[in-house]
Amino acid sequence: MKHFYLIVAFFIFLTAIAVTDAGASAGKYERSLARVAIPDVVLVNQRGEKVRIKSLLEADEPVIVDFIYATCTTICPILSAGFANLQTKYGPEIENVRLVSISIDPENDTPKVMQEYLGRYEAQAGWDFLSGSRMDIDMVMKAFDAYFRDKMDHQPLNFVRSVEDGRWLRLYGLMSSRDLINELQKMRVK
Repeated sequence: MKHFYLIVAFFIFLTAIAVTDAGASAGKYERSLARVAIPDVVLVNQRGEKVRIKSLLEADEPVIVDFIYATCTTICPILSAGFANLQTKYGPEIENVRLVSISIDPENDTPKVMQEYLGRYEAQAGWDFLSGSRMDIDMVMKAFDAYFRDKMDHQPLNFVRSVEDGRWLRLYGLMSSRDLINELQKMRVK
């Protein structure tokens, strides 16, 4: 039975990569500038280390943020496959870009669960999965205007931060890895 689940997970992963990379959804997303006031809260990453989210997201490097949870079977695998594809296919182009996935299910996304989740996507250095208390996670989600009362209702959102002026770009919809790279490059230029 364990092999069955591994095979199913593998096919879901391959499908997600194919959809994300093929650009089947290219041009099918909305973009808008977002005002984000990062709360000064401490979350925990997949290694169990405490991370001050404000410092991480306002550092002197570009950041791409998404909101996912480890047991999601809908859009989270597609968003995560997109991050994985960014790292494997566009490594040199994004070597200084911080990828941050923030859990919307902090009650279940423990460091061990997050580490295992990232392992399934062969996440490399520069991609962190963060969780924390429900109150702190809700504050972060509200700051990004990405709050969902029910995790099953969450939407495909990515946020790209410009280092030059601290602007945040809100990207709503499923997009290819190339689309993310293009949006990141646009944000690097004022």
